[in-house]
Amino acid sequence: MADRKLTIIATKGTLDWAYPPFILASTAAALGMEVSIFFTFYGLNLLLKDTSKLRITPTAAPDMPMKMPFGPKWLQKIDFGPKVPNLMWNIPFMDPICTSLMKKTISNCGVATIAELRELCQEAECKFLACQMTVELFGHDTGAFIDGVDFVGAATYFEESADATQSLFI
Repeated sequence: MADRKLTIIATKGTLDWAYPPFILASTAAALGMEVSIFFTFYGLNLLLKDTSKLRITPTAAPDMPMKMPFGPKWLQKIDFGPKVPNLMWNIPFMDPICTSLMKKTISNCGVATIAELRELCQEAECKFLACQMTVELFGHDTGAFIDGVDFVGAATYFEESADATQSLFI
């Protein structure tokens, strides 16, 4: 067992919130830490085989920088987030547009995809713990989840985190 142990509770299931648990987990594992992530409520979306439905919404993240991932450099430097009235974010189709722009930005910056980060975590032997109660509550089919997920109760998370040197709630 590693001298240092990280446990993470992942509760959010949007594209922008998919990155922190996997980046932190893979980094901790690379540093020699034992890592487990407990996915509950909307965080379960991060374990689905098909993550193409993950999206972002500027309505829920009003401080999100909104820069163009294409066009002339002068246009790419403008942060449209604070310049657009909040009301505009509620226009139909803004979520898919912003999600598309975020995916383009992620690609332009060479950031790994969610699937690549998950695979990296699994290769580093990070434990993926899915909250069984939430799986049942939301009527998920366990076959829709990636391989290597343990379906457990909250008590298992407490056992897992009892000797953790660090615990994060994301």
